[in-house]
Amino acid sequence: MPIPRRNHQEIELMRHAGRVVADVLALMEDNLRPGITTAQLDALAEEYIRKAGAKPSFKGYKGFIGSICVSIDHEVVHGIPGKRTIEEGQVVSVDAGAIWQGYHGDAARTFYVGDAPPADVARLLDTTRLALMAGIAAAVPGVDLDEVSGAIEDVAVEGRCGIVRPYVGHGIGTKMHEDLQIPNYRTGPRGVTLVPGICMAIEPMLTLGDPEVETYRDGWTVATVDHSLAAHFEHTMAVTENGPVILTTA
Repeated sequence: MPIPRRNHQEIELMRHAGRVVADVLALMEDNLRPGITTAQLDALAEEYIRKAGAKPSFKGYKGFIGSICVSIDHEVVHGIPGKRTIEEGQVVSVDAGAIWQGYHGDAARTFYVGDAPPADVARLLDTTRLALMAGIAAAVPGVDLDEVSGAIEDVAVEGRCGIVRPYVGHGIGTKMHEDLQIPNYRTGPRGVTLVPGICMAIEPMLTLGDPEVETYRDGWTVATVDHSLAAHFEHTMAVTENGPVILTTA
């Protein structure tokens, strides 16, 4: 199946959805404090998305009950919002998605709850964010997709972080998950050459310890087996003739 290519109008619709997502993540950062529950964060996110005239991408997706995913400490992705209370010193990843006129935006950030993270936590967060940006920077027309994966891997290795392998980035557009997959590690050339119009959600997931993960009995929450801390950063971006363009920014 050919990889979808989006025209300028479609990319602008995705940019609008992306701005909503970026605003949601900024709202989460402003409200992420000890004592707030993950359900309260979810309610704030859903209210904002709907007031903006968009729809939450995650709500009802394969039965997911939240509008955002909130993953704490050793949880990597897909944490379900609920009664849990945020505490000082936690590492909290928030993943958010919005639909605007049928087009999706998807992004994630990991936050430290407190004034200044310990050195190893700072390394984890900085490395994951820089790995994301390296992957985006590599996504130029004419390169093999594996070069994007390799750019992410190189930053992760340099930062001495484990790479979660079962979960990867994806194509995005009129569906939240389209056929294209973007591993965060080299797999060898696969014949996917990037061309203008390809849109992707690039999302490195890194750990401070062993990157092996398991899924909890809730069927959603993915966590490290050794309970090492994890981080997750994500942007939706478009490949254009002028280079990569991030769509999930304010």
